[in-house]
Parts: sequence; structure tokens; C-alpha cells
Amino acid sequence: MSSGQHESGDRTYLVTWFWLLVITVLEVAIVLVRVPKVLLAISLSTLALMKAALIMGYFMHLRYERLSLVYAVVLPLFLAVILFFALAPDAVNVLRLR
Repeated sequence: MSSGQHESGDRTYLVTWFWLLVITVLEVAIVLVRVPKVLLAISLSTLALMKAALIMGYFMHLRYERLSLVYAVVLPLFLAVILFFALAPDAVNVLRLR
């Protein structure tokens, strides 16, 4: 491996780390601003998905394996949506009981 390739790899990791740091600071800022709970949940979930995509793409080296990256991001999101709609009726019933 030549020195140029190594420096390019280091730069890629540093840029990725920087964006992960930026997203983390945004998450903390959103919590400290005290936005409405629905907006908080949506924004934190979106930022977490962005961080997961960055980590899988660059640290797990899946950026060139598009199908694997899509499966790794979309499948858990799809399962989370199914789980939400499966549990939402029970959550509404619990709220009505109060």
C-alpha cells in the first residue's frame, strides 16, 4: 500500500468521525432545547439512522456494497415501524385507562 492511499484512508476516517461528532452535538442540542416530544422522537430517530449509516458505510466498509447497506438500514427501520403499529393499540388503551 502506498503512502497516499494510507493518508486518504486516514482522512476518510477523520471526516467520518467529524460528521458523527456533529450529529451527536445536534442530538444533545435538540434535547436541551426541549422541543415537543413527537418532534424530539422523530429528529433523534432520524439522526440515529444517519449515524448508523455512516458507521456501517465507512467503519464496516459497506459503502461499496449498496445492497448490504440498504438492508442494514432499511430492514431495522421496517421492523421498527411494524413493531410500533403492533404495540400502538395497547399503548392507546393504557393511556385511556389513566
